Amino acid sequence: MSLAGKTLFITGASRGIGLAIALKAARDGANIAVAAKTAEPHKHLPGTIYSAAEEIEAAGGKALPLIVDVRDEASVYEGVEKCVAAFGGIDICVNNASAIQLTGTEATEMKRFDLMNQVNARGTFLTSKACIPHLKKAANPHVLALSPPLDLAPHWFGRHVAYSMAKYGMSLCMLGMSDEYRGQIAFNGLWPRTGIATAAIQFALAGDEGMRMCRTPEIMADAAYAIFNKPAAEFTGNFLIDDSFLYEQGVRDFEPYRVDPSRPLMPDFFVPESIPAPPGVKIG
Repeated sequence: MSLAGKTLFITGASRGIGLAIALKAARDGANIAVAAKTAEPHKHLPGTIYSAAEEIEAAGGKALPLIVDVRDEASVYEGVEKCVAAFGGIDICVNNASAIQLTGTEATEMKRFDLMNQVNARGTFLTSKACIPHLKKAANPHVLALSPPLDLAPHWFGRHVAYSMAKYGMSLCMLGMSDEYRGQIAFNGLWPRTGIATAAIQFALAGDEGMRMCRTPEIMADAAYAIFNKPAAEFTGNFLIDDSFLYEQGVRDFEPYRVDPSRPLMPDFFVPESIPAPPGVKIG
């Protein structure tokens, strides 16, 4: 398996899972368009498009830092065109950019509802749409969304309906487009079984203690890498859980992905009971 010479357009690639996917591909010598908003250092969150580009180049890839707001149609199309001009095309589109607020109906301000749906659902639709004409020209084109399986159990919605709608909107894009472009472009969803040690966990959800109960972003990067090496004409319309998919690919030891092996793993949202953990993996 190799992504040497492939071009990836990754939203939200300045940190976290997006950056981990970029670095995994960069080690093969891939080209990475770092499409994110963070051009200046944030007071809490690590990484900018420029620091990410430096890491990608150091890992062996070629990087193009792009200031892209996935809510802005002109910004997305401009970023895509700059990527194509720099690297000659696009082979893989990764819809990683996301916004989160876990509040109930009355506690969710409409500006936050709009933000989550604009970034998550609309941003995924727009970025995929902008990349599709170029993906059609690629040898093995893939679109991946960091979004959950479409399990409509009410408890996934009852506590944070606005966020759930926005994340499931990303999955619906993959579902619909996988059928629309079947045989041409692969569209798949990937989701973690556990919390992943990112800024969202540390600053928005669970703090430093929560980070210790997570897996590292590398588990998602390894799963994404395996997806991108699948034949696009056949491997499409799937909603995958990171460890279950990697187990199918032959991975047996998931301990190296743990931030702190002494702490129990934190379960993530949206993981259906129908996709049990691999043998030997204990959650919670």
